[in-house]
Amino acid sequence: MDLIIRNARLTTGTATDIGVSNGRIVAIEPGLTADVPTYDAQGRLACAGLVETHIHLDKSRIIDRCPPEDGRNANAVPRVAAVKATFTEDDVYRRAAITLENCVKHGTTRMRTHVELDAGVEMRSFDALEKLRRDYAWAIDIELCVFPQEGLTNNKRSDDLLVEAMKRGARVIGAAPNYDPDKDGQIRRIFALAREYDADIDMHLDSGNGPGDMDIHLVCELTKQYGLGGRVAVGHGCKYSTLPPRDLRALASRIADAGVAVTVLPATDLYMMGRDQDHSVRRGVADANVLVENGVNCSISSNNILNPFTPLGDGNLIRMANLQANVCQIGEAARLRECFAMLTDRSARLMRLTDYGIATGNPADIVVFDADTPEQTIAEVRSPLAVFKRGVRTVTRPRAELHRP
Repeated sequence: MDLIIRNARLTTGTATDIGVSNGRIVAIEPGLTADVPTYDAQGRLACAGLVETHIHLDKSRIIDRCPPEDGRNANAVPRVAAVKATFTEDDVYRRAAITLENCVKHGTTRMRTHVELDAGVEMRSFDALEKLRRDYAWAIDIELCVFPQEGLTNNKRSDDLLVEAMKRGARVIGAAPNYDPDKDGQIRRIFALAREYDADIDMHLDSGNGPGDMDIHLVCELTKQYGLGGRVAVGHGCKYSTLPPRDLRALASRIADAGVAVTVLPATDLYMMGRDQDHSVRRGVADANVLVENGVNCSISSNNILNPFTPLGDGNLIRMANLQANVCQIGEAARLRECFAMLTDRSARLMRLTDYGIATGNPADIVVFDADTPEQTIAEVRSPLAVFKRGVRTVTRPRAELHRP
C-alpha cells in the first residue's frame, strides 16, 4: 500500500479504512497497518468521486460577451450563436479550464461534457476540450459528447463535423431536435450514426412548457429497435414536469422499459422554462425521484454555467441536488439519499462506468465530505474536505473555523 484513508464512513454507514496501492483500492477494512502516508477522515462521509453527466464546458463563461435578453424571451440559442465566431481554441480552453477546476474543487472526478459542432465553431471547441481532457487527466476523467445545437437535417456542415468527430474518437453522440425543422429526422440520423460508430447517445430532449409533441416516444422506440438499452440518455425532460402523476408514472414505465436514462438539469430548466408567464411561473423541472421510483435511471447535472442558458453557477453538483430537492419538495431522508445517488452511483451507471465505486480493484477516486451521511450532504450543501484521484490528493478544503472571543 502507498496510502491509507483512515476512519472513513461509507454511504452504508460503515466506518472503515481504505488502502490504496498504485492508484487503486486494495483493502477496505478497519485497522489497516502499513508504513505509508495516511489521511484521517475523522468519521466523515467518504464516497467515490462525483460524476457530472451533462455540462457544456465549451460555452461556459460567455455571458459577458452575449447580447442581452429580450424582455421575458431568453433567446439563448441565437445569443450564443452570435458569438461563436469569437471562439478560438485558446479561448475555449481557458474558459473551460476555469469551470473544470471549479467542478474538481467541488468533488467531481468524472465528467461527460457536451460539445457543439457547427459551421460557427467548426472543430475548435472539440480540439480545445480534447487538449483539456489530456491536460487534466491527473484530476478528472472527461468524456466528450458531440452534438448539433443549431440543427442537423438543415445543416450539412454539422453532419460532416459529427462524422469527423466520430472518426477522431468521440464515443458519445447527442442531439437537440427542438432546434431542427425536422425533429424526427435529426433523432433518426443520430441513432444511425451511433449504430455506425458504436457510440452511446445522450440527447437534449423535451424542453418545453407543455406536454405536447414529446420526442421521448420516438427515442424509446428507436432504443429498443437498435438494442441500445442502457446506452441512451436524455437531458432536460421539462415537459415531463407538466404531466399529472398517473401520466408521469406511465411515461416513466415506458422509459424504463426501453432502458433510457434521464438527466435532470434543475438550474437551466428553472431559468429557461415558464418564459411565457409573468407570474406564478411554472418550474419546468422533472421530478427525478418519481422517475427513479418508477424504474428510470436518473442523474442530476449542471448543464450550462455563466451563459445565456444559465447565467449563474459554480460547478457544485451538491448544490444542484439541493436545488432539485427544493424545487421538487424532496425532504425525506431516503429520497435525499437517492438524490445523492444521482450524483454518484446512478450517474456512473448512466455513463456505463464499470470501475466506479469504493470497492477493491477500482480506481481510488475518493471524496471525503464534511458530513455524516449522503442525505446531510445534500440537505446542508456540505463541502468536500479532500479529493483523491487514483490515490493522489487533488483537492484540500479546510473546515471553516469560528474564532470565538
